[in-house]
This record gives sequence, C-alpha cells and structure tokens, in this order.
Amino acid sequence: MTSFDTSPQLNLWRALLALAVVFLMLATTGWTAVRQSRETGALRASLAAWEDGRIGGRRLPDPHTAPDRLARFFASLTAPQRTALARRYPLAVGNMNGAPLELRYRANRIALRAQARIERARVHDSRLSPAGQHEAGRRLHRFEAMSSPDREILAFDPEGAGRAAEVFGDLGRAERISVVVPGVDTALLTFQRTYRRYSAPVGMAQALYRAEHAVSPATRTAVIAWADYTSPAGLGIDSATAMRAEYGAVRLAALLRALPGGAPVSLFCHSYGSVVCGVAAPALPRRVTDIAVAGSPGMRVETAAQLRTSARVWAMRDADDWVRDVPYLELGGLGHGADPVSAAFGARVLSARNADGHGGYFEPGTDSLRNFAGIGTGAYLSVRCADGDDVCRAGLSGTTAGGRA
Repeated sequence: MTSFDTSPQLNLWRALLALAVVFLMLATTGWTAVRQSRETGALRASLAAWEDGRIGGRRLPDPHTAPDRLARFFASLTAPQRTALARRYPLAVGNMNGAPLELRYRANRIALRAQARIERARVHDSRLSPAGQHEAGRRLHRFEAMSSPDREILAFDPEGAGRAAEVFGDLGRAERISVVVPGVDTALLTFQRTYRRYSAPVGMAQALYRAEHAVSPATRTAVIAWADYTSPAGLGIDSATAMRAEYGAVRLAALLRALPGGAPVSLFCHSYGSVVCGVAAPALPRRVTDIAVAGSPGMRVETAAQLRTSARVWAMRDADDWVRDVPYLELGGLGHGADPVSAAFGARVLSARNADGHGGYFEPGTDSLRNFAGIGTGAYLSVRCADGDDVCRAGLSGTTAGGRA
C-alpha cells in the first residue's frame, strides 16, 4: 500500500506550501533590504580617503579599476611609497584586488590592530550593556588573533558581522589554488572555531591544505578560506533566495580574476556557498578548472550544463545531511533549483562517507576531504565516486596537476 507520507504529489504540495510561507514572510519584511548591502563604515571611509589621496605628487587610481591596472600602479612605486599607502589606507589596500599580496597582508594586519584598539576601549565602555561589552571582548580576541604576524589575511572588513579571507600556503608561487566558499552564519566571529573546528572557514581551509599535501607532497598548493561576502544569518528568508549569493558571486569572481600567476583554481563550495558558486559560474575565469559542492541546497540551475562554465562540476552529500530534505526547486525567486547530486543534474557525484551531517565535510578521515584534496591537486583518479563505481571519473586520465583533463 502506498504511504501518503511518501507520495510525490504530497511532497510537492508541501514544498510549494513552504515556499509560499517564505514568500509571504519576504513580502512583509521587505524584499529589497538585502540588496542594499554594500561597503559601509570603516572600509567605505578608507576607500573614500584613498580616492582623494595622492602619492609622489600624483593622484591615486580608482580603487575599483581593473586589477592589472592597479598591479601596474603599485609596481611603479618605491617600497617606501607602498608601505606608506598601506599605513595610510590599510582597509582600502588590504581589500584591493591588484595590490601585491604581501602588501595586502601587511595592510590588513595594520587594520586589524587598529580595530582591536577600538574593541579594547569598548570592552570597558560603561555606556554599553554587559552583552555589548562581552561582544566587544569576543571581537577583540578575534582581531588580535588574526593580526598575528604568521597569518596572511587577504581581506578584512569589520563592518557589521564582518568579512574576511585568509591564505594558507604560498599563493604567489602555488601550482594549484583552492578556494573554500562557506555557507550561512559565516562572519568574523565564526571565521574560525575551537569547537566544531572543521565547520568554520579557517578550519576547512587548514584541513584541505594538509590533505592536499598528503595526496601530492610535491605539488605547491595554496588554499584560501574565503568568507568575503555577507552570508545569510540562519535558515531564514535570506537563505531561501539568491540575493546574498548575487553580491557574493560578484566579489568571488573579482577575487579569482585578480589571483596572481596562472595556476589552476578549484572551488569548494559548502551549503549556501554552493549557491554563490552557481551564480558566479558563468563569470568565472577559465583558470577555474573545478567546482565541487557539498551539502548543496541547489545552484540556481536545473542542470550542470546550465552553469555555463568550462569547469568540471562535482557534487556530494552525506547520507545524514539534513539538506537532503529541502525543496529542490525554484519558484518566484525562492529555492535554489535542482539537487546537484541527482542523476538528472549531471554533476560528477562523489562519496562523502563518514562526513557526519551537514557540517562535517572537511573533517579529517572522511571520503569528502580526501576527494576535495584529490580535486585540489589534480589527482582525479584518486577520488572515490558515490556508488563505489568509477562513473564520476569518466573521461579523466591520470594526474592533471597543470590543468584540465
């Protein structure tokens, strides 16, 4: 006898009802609120000051101009002049695609220390509530840790919940580059965690960097923990639409176009991060050879071919990941389209054995992390397919550390 609980028609109606509820919430709380998220506060002030600035008697270039033009500008300066700009406009330089990597790291260290001083004062500000002082203490601790000389912060924005990106490995000399794109609830205070370490961007990137070295010790790799977009907060309205992803996709594509050298790039997109990667896909540079998604609610398309990218598309989902129960459809801007691990989608489906739920894909010892490392180093024949066969490796031949297979 057919169960009403498993009826495809009933499941569809439930999905449509859920989307209708979200649509009503969206309409009553304001659809356009998220679209107004742009650079504000300290970063905006630093960029404005840069636009009015001069060095050596000449005006500074538009900070939003093409990265190659900015690179030529910085190359034309003396070392003391570059250092002066980093000290004078630390947030602008630290977030500027086209600025030299070491200069960005130095500028962000300066900016982080300045923000730490602000938070240190707020900790003792009697005008703040105890909760506000506690929050200031948490931010102070985070900024002090991130400003350590051994950390390479590629982007930093303290405004609101904040944004950041960090590099592991030598990005300038890397033969393969991996970028970790996280999902909901990603902010400065969740950029790294002690508890559930590998569910936060820093832990994800560190685990991947070590796993890549284990797979291919001779390959020079670099991994970027990229939390440089304003992610949805929780599983509410923002996470049901692509509005956050649209802005994040612009930022992601800009970063990738500005990366140094010509090393192949792989994207590892978790949860809502896969929505960002899906929206960004048509605009990605050709050096992006692989897009791997884990625990994805969808990529805003019905098939991998509709992503309009030359990159290989990989997908995985652990058996006990709750995201399998989300409505895999898009209706009136709500929902994110087809299930990337479904046969009809057309991705290369990977094993995620031992991943343990939605946040466990980067845990050491899992098939998911080993598979990510194989993709990140170009060791495609080392990856394990979801069904224990070799379907996901079809058409791939050997290790392709230098480019496409």
